[in-house]
Amino acid sequence: MTEWHDLREDLVAQVCERRISPAVADALRAVPRHVFLPEVPVHAVYQDDAIVTKRDAEGRPISSSSQPAIMALMLDQLGVEPGQRVLEIGSGTGYNAALLSHLVGPEGQVVSVDIDADLVARARDHLERAGYPEVIVVCGDGAEGFAPRAPYDRVIATVGVWDLAPAWLDQLGPGGRVVAPLDLHGVQRSVALERADGHWRSRSVVPCGFMRMRGPSAGPETTRVLDPGSDLTISLPEGGEIGDLLTALDGPVTELFSEVNTGLAQLVDGLSLWLAVREPRWCTLSETQPGRLASGPLDLRGFKMVIGIVEGDSLCVLESEAYDTLVARAFGPDAARLAGDLVAHIEAWDRAGRPMTDGLRVDAHVGAVPVGGLVIRKRHTTLVLSWDTG
Repeated sequence: MTEWHDLREDLVAQVCERRISPAVADALRAVPRHVFLPEVPVHAVYQDDAIVTKRDAEGRPISSSSQPAIMALMLDQLGVEPGQRVLEIGSGTGYNAALLSHLVGPEGQVVSVDIDADLVARARDHLERAGYPEVIVVCGDGAEGFAPRAPYDRVIATVGVWDLAPAWLDQLGPGGRVVAPLDLHGVQRSVALERADGHWRSRSVVPCGFMRMRGPSAGPETTRVLDPGSDLTISLPEGGEIGDLLTALDGPVTELFSEVNTGLAQLVDGLSLWLAVREPRWCTLSETQPGRLASGPLDLRGFKMVIGIVEGDSLCVLESEAYDTLVARAFGPDAARLAGDLVAHIEAWDRAGRPMTDGLRVDAHVGAVPVGGLVIRKRHTTLVLSWDTG
């Protein structure tokens, strides 16, 4: 007993370094995460890590218990108050629903929707065991929300979403707020939105990374395994055709050095976002075994990822050399041109003051959209991105 209590306190202390609110910190202390992950060793449960809980037939992760720090930041974005009604999209293990239930208190109500019947059954069992049987867990397409319990004061999606579902916005009451990990051409940002002047305006934006929503509302992004030996995988945010990239990677390399030096945080947050929202050829490559990727922005034990651009049989990826100098490494018949394009993006981002997620504003419009701004068109909404330069 004492062991997991101490581990939980250590985890909460670590998460509190992200400056979360006292209310959310209290929820993390109150809800025992290990009850929602009974098959995971307790020392792993109380690490600040996401834990995969379900994979598909091909071994790809499709459900998890999210990283506690990200959960805490999103709960603060949501701004839950006692007595409120909350709709959660993506039940997972039920842990986040329990945190929400603690925050709304006995006078509030939490409804959680998940597309997988087995996850719904497990979440209900976990919530019962943890002392939160009042949470309503529903099996269904999360994009439809849950109208029988509407209106809601808050809606939160705990899966990556390509667009804001009309049902979520319709089921929010006056003064309501929605928080969702929105896809911005292949990168995700947790965006808290409220109604303002006939559209939805962000109150806060936080970097994040979630497994994507499945079902009819899934986006066009695709992932393809290029090399099963190293698990080399390419992700294309808008789908599309690619050529013989393995042959290109086995061929000559063209390197073009930029004059920009940067650290990991600016690279993963700022430059990745810049490329994603401006470059239609944007892609990411990853591998879990040593193979074809050299030093990349994200190089962890057992996982390596690089960002870049792809066109036909040619590919250019961004890598870092000594002193964090950014280098474009290109392969294929159009290697030189792609390297020049990637370095041009790097230098443009640098000249623009290296914009990051901090300062990003997202306006979501349904129907008519004002002229101007950086526009991302979705099925149901149009997003307009801008940065606070003040």
